[in-house]
Amino acid sequence: MSSKVAVVTGANKGIGFAIVRGLCKRFEGVVYLTARDEERGKNAVADLKKEGLNPKFHQLDVTDKKSLEVFRDYIKTNYGGIDILVNNAAIAFKSNATEPVAVQAEQTLFVNYFTLVSTCDVLFPILKNGARVINLSSSAGHLSNIPSAALRDRLKDENLTVEELSSLMQQFVDAAKQGTHAADWGNSSYVVSKVGVTALSNVQQRLLNDKDIKVNSVHPGYVATDMSSHKGPMSIDEGAIATVYLALDAPDSVKGKFVWYNKEIVDWAGEKPKSFY
Repeated sequence: MSSKVAVVTGANKGIGFAIVRGLCKRFEGVVYLTARDEERGKNAVADLKKEGLNPKFHQLDVTDKKSLEVFRDYIKTNYGGIDILVNNAAIAFKSNATEPVAVQAEQTLFVNYFTLVSTCDVLFPILKNGARVINLSSSAGHLSNIPSAALRDRLKDENLTVEELSSLMQQFVDAAKQGTHAADWGNSSYVVSKVGVTALSNVQQRLLNDKDIKVNSVHPGYVATDMSSHKGPMSIDEGAIATVYLALDAPDSVKGKFVWYNKEIVDWAGEKPKSFY
């Protein structure tokens, strides 16, 4: 029960895999690589063990509440709770995807936003005192990407609740189904989902201010992964740097922040940094 525990979701490849690697090298505790697909997850662990690292694997499908509950109970029974939680699992449709906008909106928001809410609902109660949570966002998650000033004002409202934010995210999905989303929300379901992730992180920190728990969102950079069709100029290990920094090195004063790939704190509701990556 005395071991510290770090958990990374969706970690069998890409940035999640690199975050596990980075944590294994420095974290004084147990690092869990979780993945929906058991074979891929175990293969990823085997690859890291060949490097002399020692992550553990546990199957976890963040879209399945039962899977989340099984994982929660396992961690609580064996370790008492979680010290570092990295919510990395996400999807993105390719720019040339043929699925209708309504389908892309519903599926992207379900995995990237609504599943994150349910993951936190299940796992937050077992966060240990002093825990750190890092939610993987994106440069797409900067508030300036939302065209409507009224929506931006609502999303950055200091009194916004999770329920109200979820209602806004559902309004986007409904508008996409009606074909009326573009003027207020823009045309990218991925942008809306990651704006939701960043906004959620801010709300979560406010709700946890009376506890010694830090929640931040991070833009990992434009990384060469399957999600980016390997177009990004950054390696997966470079894309893990800011997350590992927030997990292990950032001062306790860094909480409720939007952190860029180079570890700089960015004003989420201000001007977007010119650096794309």
